[in-house]
Amino acid sequence: MAVPGQVILSESIPIAGAAGDELEVAVREHARFVYKVAYAVLRNHHDAEDAAQEAFLRFWRHRKDWPRIRDRRAWLARTVWRVALDRRKFAPEVALDEAAEAVRQLRAQGSSAEEIAAQAQMLGLLERLIATLPRELRDTLVLSTVEEMTSAEISEVLGIPEGSVRTRLLRARALLREKLAAVLERPGACPSADGSRPRPGG
Repeated sequence: MAVPGQVILSESIPIAGAAGDELEVAVREHARFVYKVAYAVLRNHHDAEDAAQEAFLRFWRHRKDWPRIRDRRAWLARTVWRVALDRRKFAPEVALDEAAEAVRQLRAQGSSAEEIAAQAQMLGLLERLIATLPRELRDTLVLSTVEEMTSAEISEVLGIPEGSVRTRLLRARALLREKLAAVLERPGACPSADGSRPRPGG
């Protein structure tokens, strides 16, 4: 979902003249991506919209530095990432509307209530395991898997080379697999379709 231009270019940003025109161009070109980065952190439409607007406001305040900003998209991505992290007070959670949409899709596929519950348990487990990853790995994995960003886009957001992004993703996925395997190998760790735990000996 893109942030409407009229939301970002509100009265809080007193645009005028050539600089104002330049800002409008930046908003048209980068608003969707800036919002996407904010939403990856905040998981809430209104909070992400506010963070995106704050990023463009900071961009406007730094208009004297525009000639020295070689990659505006990357500058905005890193700025909104920092803004969103500052605004996030709790660990990232799946928004209720996303969870509801996931349930609707499962029901549309003919999944039973028991199957939906089992999948929800597994998703909850994965979210908890992802939360235990080191922050640099967790952030990279979330941007890649949840927001489906490319290595180049993640590089822009985090301000690291693409090679480092790929290395972090490999490490994050390997570590996540290890954690998941360790949990599932514990006796009684894997719930059955009805959510119960298997009894010892069968």
